[in-house]
Amino acid sequence: MARLFSPAPFVIRQLEKAVTLKNSAENYGSVAKWLHWATAVLFLASYCAVYYRHWFTENRTAENIIALQLHLSVGISIGVVVFLRLLWRVSNRAPTPESNNPLGNFMARAGHIALYAVMIIMPLTGYLGSGGSTNFFFLFEIPGFADTPLFSLIVRDGLGMTFEAFEKPLDFIHKEILGQWFAWILIAGHILAALYHHYILQDRTLQRMTTG
Repeated sequence: MARLFSPAPFVIRQLEKAVTLKNSAENYGSVAKWLHWATAVLFLASYCAVYYRHWFTENRTAENIIALQLHLSVGISIGVVVFLRLLWRVSNRAPTPESNNPLGNFMARAGHIALYAVMIIMPLTGYLGSGGSTNFFFLFEIPGFADTPLFSLIVRDGLGMTFEAFEKPLDFIHKEILGQWFAWILIAGHILAALYHHYILQDRTLQRMTTG
């Protein structure tokens, strides 16, 4: 007699997979992990594009413009991913800290807040300070902020500012303060803290965002 198919094991497996999508008290879920590592890859790609443009291309050449468009495209992608991360973060609990050290946990929270601030401010200032459109990965055009009705309403008519005057402080924040040193300090601190937890404290902090 043919063995009757029981859907119970299949349903249980699907439920187990669904449960791992969300964070638990012990681990980050699959969605949080993918969003975290997608942000890391996009930040690396953004820096590679902008450094390649400044170090290896001549101004206003085709190669220079392509590198700029890639930088802008990745920057917009970072903004979208960070927005999704924020939505997921407010709807999911964070795992319980591995450490019982109040000072260490406070510094970890402060570091994460600073990282989120940078991940929000850098794409925002990059877009608001863009005078031209972005050819998003050479698929379609996204108008620059200066070409939008919002710029005319708020900046030009409301504040009485030209784009050049509006762009200058944004460019300074985006490039000089955040891009050149502050973001790198936070990223380096984030990596060193993860390695410290993994190799010195030997807890599951790094594992929870990878294989946990």
